[in-house]
Amino acid sequence: MQSENPFVADFVKMMNSAAGTFAGMGREARDSMRERIKELMGDMDFVSREEFDAVKEMAATARAECEALKTRLDAIEANTPARD
Repeated sequence: MQSENPFVADFVKMMNSAAGTFAGMGREARDSMRERIKELMGDMDFVSREEFDAVKEMAATARAECEALKTRLDAIEANTPARD
C-alpha cells in the first residue's frame, strides 16, 4: 500500500514545475539566438543563393556578349585600312 506523504508530493510537483520551466527557458533561448543570428546576417548584407546564381548568370551572359563584340570589332578593324 502506498501512503501519500505531503512533503514528497510537494517535492514532485516542484520538480515537475522546474522541468517545465527549464524546458521553456531552453526554447526561449534557442528562439532568441535564432532571431539574433538572423539580424546579424541581415546586417552583413548576405545574399540568398537564388540572388547569387542570378547575378552569376548575368555576369556570364555579359562576358559572352563582350567577347562577341570584341571579336566583331577586331574583324571590323582588320578590314579597315590603317590611318597614319
